[in-house]
Amino acid sequence: MSQTLQIVIALFPGVTHLDFTGPHQVLCRLPGAKVTVASLDGADVEADGLVFTRLARLQDVEACDLLLIPGGFGVTEAMNDRDFIAEVRRLADEARYVTSVCTGSLVLGAAGLLKGRRAACHWAWRDQLVLFGAIPDPARVARDGRYITGGGVTAGIDFALTVVAELAGDDMAQSIQLAVEYAPDPPFNAGRPETAPAQVLERVSKIYGKDMATRLAAAEKAAERV
Repeated sequence: MSQTLQIVIALFPGVTHLDFTGPHQVLCRLPGAKVTVASLDGADVEADGLVFTRLARLQDVEACDLLLIPGGFGVTEAMNDRDFIAEVRRLADEARYVTSVCTGSLVLGAAGLLKGRRAACHWAWRDQLVLFGAIPDPARVARDGRYITGGGVTAGIDFALTVVAELAGDDMAQSIQLAVEYAPDPPFNAGRPETAPAQVLERVSKIYGKDMATRLAAAEKAAERV
């Protein structure tokens, strides 16, 4: 790559850290890439008990080649944070690639960026994409033009390798995959609702369902502005 590739990961309170640390681990190894992790006002961000600090001010980022929005339970508030959504929309307007992991696609939807486009999302919230005029895609990684979206949490690594292959070719993507020894071999085949045992799916669905009405109301509110 002859020029620096500017990658921006936009964080918000309540983000799921693996949604962005997984892709970050891959993308920061791409030769010629500069990865900037930013938040509104450069504020510290708490993520599942970890605190990320010394972040860039999102408002100070002039432009980027690739914008990445991770997901997390904080998406409920982020979708209706007008300042955050405005910065997402501003950077997306000029970016070569607009991307997300997990429920980050709902943020892209709230920014009015996914109308008529296929998008992936965490399985438990995927159906909420229709509120924003998007087409829910169950794929681990979905591609629609310059939009590349990943499924839930761990799909972020698959997503990042897909992005590297797009930017620098399959050999580079496979080289980084080898370097980080990404060779998933889970002890159980329960990572998708289609394959998880019925009792496991029921248990996890109940956990997510406790606050689903609140999250759905937030998505509907955000969709009204799109």
